Amino acid sequence: MATHVNTIAVIGGTGAEGGGLALRWAHAGHRVIIGSRDAAKARTAAAELNALLAGTTVEGADVKSAATAAEIVVLTVPFTAQRTTIETIRDELRGKILIDVTVPLVPPKVSVVQLPATDSCVVAIQELLGPEVRVVSAFQNVSAHKLRDLTYKIACDVLVCGNDKAARQIAIDLAHDAGLRGIDAGPLSNSVVAESLTSALIWINRTYKVRDSGIVITGLDGTFGASEPE
Repeated sequence: MATHVNTIAVIGGTGAEGGGLALRWAHAGHRVIIGSRDAAKARTAAAELNALLAGTTVEGADVKSAATAAEIVVLTVPFTAQRTTIETIRDELRGKILIDVTVPLVPPKVSVVQLPATDSCVVAIQELLGPEVRVVSAFQNVSAHKLRDLTYKIACDVLVCGNDKAARQIAIDLAHDAGLRGIDAGPLSNSVVAESLTSALIWINRTYKVRDSGIVITGLDGTFGASEPE
């Protein structure tokens, strides 16, 4: 169970990745609000997760209401919707932590790295929002279908990048609550590694006919979840 209960808005939580994270965080004891442009769709997704949990810890709402009610906002929308979604909830994000899960995938060649002009699409969001919002990049390389299975222990590390050390640690703690190991990977500019890695993992999945390749950082036994000093 979570050591500290948060109210988390998962914007894009009607999708596979967002829904899987929402399920695991609710299972750990957090209050979770699914945010969608269609509030009815969000409530339906929340009801489906509650059925899996045999409880009522997940709520559904429109994106603005979800972001307003939350302490931590997690963005799990496609790259094409990243900036427009953030612009919609910009005012609601002030003073909060935004965990951005966005990967700059450009169909149809999603197995080939195609970074935007800014290199990191999450860095671009920090620049847009300014210092009032602590932006963290995390959870890009986790298998969505494994997240939906609460009995499955996922052997995958999560690279956590952000310019604020305390915000990085909160994301690392949330990774732990989801049954994952969060790794402090430094400043937000390092997010480009995780964003690029997704395309490489898609290529690996296709080449080796697997669904869910991931990464594990070696040499960290005994320091799981610990942040390095700045």
